Amino acid sequence: MWRISAVVILGSIMSILDTTIVNVALDTLGRELHTTISQIQWVITGYLLSLAAVIPITGWAARRFGAKPVYVLSLVLFTAGSALCGLASSSTELILFRVLQGLGGGMLLPIGQMMMAEAAGPQRMGRVMSIVAVPAMLAPVLGPTIGGLIIDNSSWHWIFYVNVPIGVIAVVAALRTLPRLPRAPAGRLDVPGLALMATGLPLLTYGLAEIGSTGSFTATKVVAPIVLGLALVGAFVLHALRVPQPLLDLRLYRRPTFSSASFAMFCLGAALFGGMILLPLYWQSVRGQSVVDTGLLTAPQGLGMALVMPLAGKFTDRYGGGPLALLGVVITTVMTIPFGMIGAHTSIAWLSFAMLLRGAGIGLAFIPAMSAAFASLRREEIPDATPQLNVLQRIGGSIGTAVLAVVLQRALGGVHSLTGAASAYGTAFWCSAAITALAIGPCIVLMRAERAARAAPGQATAAPAEAVPV
Repeated sequence: MWRISAVVILGSIMSILDTTIVNVALDTLGRELHTTISQIQWVITGYLLSLAAVIPITGWAARRFGAKPVYVLSLVLFTAGSALCGLASSSTELILFRVLQGLGGGMLLPIGQMMMAEAAGPQRMGRVMSIVAVPAMLAPVLGPTIGGLIIDNSSWHWIFYVNVPIGVIAVVAALRTLPRLPRAPAGRLDVPGLALMATGLPLLTYGLAEIGSTGSFTATKVVAPIVLGLALVGAFVLHALRVPQPLLDLRLYRRPTFSSASFAMFCLGAALFGGMILLPLYWQSVRGQSVVDTGLLTAPQGLGMALVMPLAGKFTDRYGGGPLALLGVVITTVMTIPFGMIGAHTSIAWLSFAMLLRGAGIGLAFIPAMSAAFASLRREEIPDATPQLNVLQRIGGSIGTAVLAVVLQRALGGVHSLTGAASAYGTAFWCSAAITALAIGPCIVLMRAERAARAAPGQATAAPAEAVPV
């Protein structure tokens, strides 16, 4: 199980780091490829759209072809896309190759989680999910730092070339280490469902991304894709509840444990990734820190997450996910409050300490919620649930990022002093605290659902204990 975990982390960290490592290079890419920021931002948006398009098909593909072959193919696509991105000579080529990279990267984390959940069983789910969460937690911290170091000391091409040797090692390790799991009956591919989700999710993701670039919730470029995307996703929901073998089994949300854990992860994704756009901007625009120093100054939050991960996993296996998730959400909310009172000269030591505790709260909440969601499943349900959880995390992160970007942009309107700018960041952090607090309700529901499941053996969480081999 631990060898499988190592291989999965190696592949997943490449995919997740790539969502943040390119952010700090946009200005350089626009200048060296002779294009505008509005055009070059598609290097990020195109990658996110291809991720969103491919995630829903991972469950069916794993059942039809086997998890190991699909995982290896994803690694090959991602590594080849990275090499081609490094060779790109124009913005158009770079955007197209980033889409190819995203098609591989989108399947890496769901398939990896799927294999680890099957290998672990519910009794060890907490410890295993604490390992799976490492790349997702540390990427927002490490990505900008690594990207800044590469831009400062080499050419932008190495932002992509750095993935190639890691990808080759990951492919060899996957071929030698990962078990060939038995295929499950996949049935025919739900083509109507795929068409609805493969267009609805990218449209929704695009609309959310445009909020940050337009600075408005009402712009046509924002409203039209979001409304159309929501309509297509809504049509998929109606379709999935009527057909016998949908692309994604939405009936899983009828279980209080799974649905409440999923919503908690959605809110935490919004708090984590939304908050991570505020801190780097504050350090650079208000405190005048360099790109590399900014990455280092955001590290305490990642360190806090890393410190609690092993303990969170063990305690989840012993006490259940609900109590720990609730404690983590409360800590995260409380430790966001100091940033709501941030100033232009607030002590760096105090902010670092607050970030450390905030990171510990996020880790303490995120891992138990994820573990509780997986532990409530039977083995045959894991391929359906894994892509859904990944979609929720990504959409939560997109919504949190978009909302906080607009709040910050409007608060900064007309500000001409560092004190005023710091106050604007404080306003955005108060909004971040409110988003985090939304997860308190689902965590309370999760506690009650787990308590009811333990009181009724043979129901809910007992099911996977019988179905998943340990």
